[in-house]
Amino acid sequence: MGHYIQVEENVKIHVEDIGSGQPVVFLHGWPLNNKAFEYQTSLLAKNGFRYIGVDMRGYGKSDKPWSGYDYDTMAKDLEAVVNELRLEQFVLAGFSMGGPIAIRYLTKFGQDNVAKLLLMGAAAPIFTQRDDFNVGMKPEEVDDIIAQIEKDRPAFLAEFADLFFEQKHSPQFLDWFQTLALEAGAHSTLNSAAALRDEDLRGELSSITVPTAIFHGKKDQICPYELGEILDKEIPNSVLVPFKDSGHGINADEPERFNDELLSFLKSSGV
Repeated sequence: MGHYIQVEENVKIHVEDIGSGQPVVFLHGWPLNNKAFEYQTSLLAKNGFRYIGVDMRGYGKSDKPWSGYDYDTMAKDLEAVVNELRLEQFVLAGFSMGGPIAIRYLTKFGQDNVAKLLLMGAAAPIFTQRDDFNVGMKPEEVDDIIAQIEKDRPAFLAEFADLFFEQKHSPQFLDWFQTLALEAGAHSTLNSAAALRDEDLRGELSSITVPTAIFHGKKDQICPYELGEILDKEIPNSVLVPFKDSGHGINADEPERFNDELLSFLKSSGV
């Protein structure tokens, strides 16, 4: 079942809602949409969970307004989805860019209604380097990505797919992956890249109290594995689950292990 949920005037968010049981809310990465989790959708439904896949503003089937691609606004969009669907004690699962948005949701709107947090290849606590933070891309590298998207977005996305995965995938799979990214608004892709470059969540991690699993590829070329180690160190009730044969796209590079670890975490009483 698909929902269109109004999050502000003239802006509706598309949400896939499949299965029944405890809700698991998936937030996709840049510049994809909820279809990136299609190999988890039926898995969850078969195992007694309710898959809630959010196309964030600007992506997939959601509206693509000019503004609102900062973490605060996108976390507020998520709050509107949670309230409209009356979700209770749900698991919040954020991949890549979806990771920091999940963190911002918890620290801005509270954790009482969230049972667990799953961070997958998260672009957190910061995606780019600072004078006092030497992990991740340099800001000027993101500026170069923005310039490449402005020049030839399809060509950039083809190169991005090569960086995204460690394992070899079929040409058809990579074509499909690129179509997901092309469903996004060009301006949405650009504005979100600027948010990834500029936002900083370092001061928010220690306040997270829900059980947290951190899935991260050891060979991630987009969000280095060191980011997962930092998250594990700073989030009090967390466990780091390394995927030694994965790049950024862990659910495609090690799909069987990813699904096993996902179900194990969902069914566990803690971390």
